[in-house]
Amino acid sequence: MNLCNMSGYKRFMKELYFTSISINRKAQAIKSAAEKLMPLNRIKFNPKKAALLIIDMQNIFLKKNSSAFIPSAPAIIPGLIQLREKFDSINRPVLFTRHLNTRLNAGMMSRWWNGLISEKYKSSRISGEFDLSGADIIRKSQYDAFFGTELETILKKKKVSQVVICGVMTHLCCETTARSAFIRGFEVFFAVDGTATYDEIFHRGTVINLAHGFAKPVLINDLLKLTGDCSGS
Repeated sequence: MNLCNMSGYKRFMKELYFTSISINRKAQAIKSAAEKLMPLNRIKFNPKKAALLIIDMQNIFLKKNSSAFIPSAPAIIPGLIQLREKFDSINRPVLFTRHLNTRLNAGMMSRWWNGLISEKYKSSRISGEFDLSGADIIRKSQYDAFFGTELETILKKKKVSQVVICGVMTHLCCETTARSAFIRGFEVFFAVDGTATYDEIFHRGTVINLAHGFAKPVLINDLLKLTGDCSGS
């Protein structure tokens, strides 16, 4: 039987740590804390080499009546829409992931969370707030968006060497994908105010850990400024 209730999520206390009012202040504070532990390196954001990867912005995580609802996720949507439009305007690749499971490909996911995100449910769809036209849609079955998917092939074919990671959940699919991208040789930029999860502790911990060894923490407004005068290659 395919399930979409993801009942394992109910065990967590969910925290509304990002709101439209608090997101800029909190994201800046988290980024500043992470940067204190970040090694010195010469990696700088270059829009002409970058792709935008928006992870799992599906109704199951964004609708209030869902057991897997992430209270802070709605606050990141306006920024992601702006970033998606900016990448479109400079002709850079935009990719969305959609997490879907079957009994055959779920592996530990179903045992850990006591459920599957099945394609047959409307809640598995990417939110209608996003324009998906012209974007690649990556169907994935694990936290890692590279695992068993065509993501790496698409990025290399488009001559991408940098990825900006956004979406949900910060400490699960976003973090795992960021680490996987780094291992595959991509320069990774992690949007502090473009990712969300259940609890600020999870979010802060992920950004700090990634900043030390895998990704540069960034803010959406800074990315928008850096892409402002760029023309697509």
